[in-house]
Amino acid sequence: MLVLASNSERRRDFMILLGVEFTIHSADVDETVNERETPKDYVLRVALAKAKAVQGKSKSNTKILAADTAVCLDGNILGKPVGKAHALDMYRRLAGRWHDVHTGVAFIGSQGQIETFVVTSQVEIVCMDSVVWEAYWNSGEPQGKAGGYAIQGLGGAFVRKVSGSYSSVVGLPLAETVELFNKMGIPHKFSSC
Repeated sequence: MLVLASNSERRRDFMILLGVEFTIHSADVDETVNERETPKDYVLRVALAKAKAVQGKSKSNTKILAADTAVCLDGNILGKPVGKAHALDMYRRLAGRWHDVHTGVAFIGSQGQIETFVVTSQVEIVCMDSVVWEAYWNSGEPQGKAGGYAIQGLGGAFVRKVSGSYSSVVGLPLAETVELFNKMGIPHKFSSC
C-alpha cells in the first residue's frame, strides 16, 4: 500500500485518477525557505521532509509519496498568500509575465530506498484589472495556494499559456509519477504490476 503524505485534494484526485491504492497521512513540516536555497532545492527538501515525517509514523515496509510545489518569479519563491494585500501584490507582480512552477516529488520505498525529482513548468498570467484580482481573492480559492492561484479552478481564467507539465503546476507531475510507479512496482491503471 502506498501512503500519500499530503492533504492536497488535487494530489489525492490524481492518485484516484491513476487507480492507485493509497491512504493519506498528512505531514506537518517546516516549509520556511532556507537562505540561498534555490527553488528546486527547496521543493525537493520539503517533499523529502514530508515523506520522512510520515515514514517516522508508519509501519515498516511502507511506501510513501510526497510532493511540494513552489511558484517562483525572478528566482524568488512567492509562497502562499498570508492575506488579501499579500495576494493582490503577488497578482500585480505576476500579471503579464511568465513565472516558473517547480514541483518536487519524493518517494521512499518499502526498503528505505529514496527517489526524488523536480519538474519545472512555466506559466504566463494575463494582465487583469485589480477589481478582478480582488474578486478572485474573495472567491476563497486562492487561500493556501502556492502563488495565490489554482490553475485547475477559477485561477485558470488568468492563465494565458503553460509551457511544460500542466499536472505539475496543479501539484503532481503525472507522466513522471507514472514512470516512478513503474520503476518502483506501484500498481496503477496503466501498469502490468
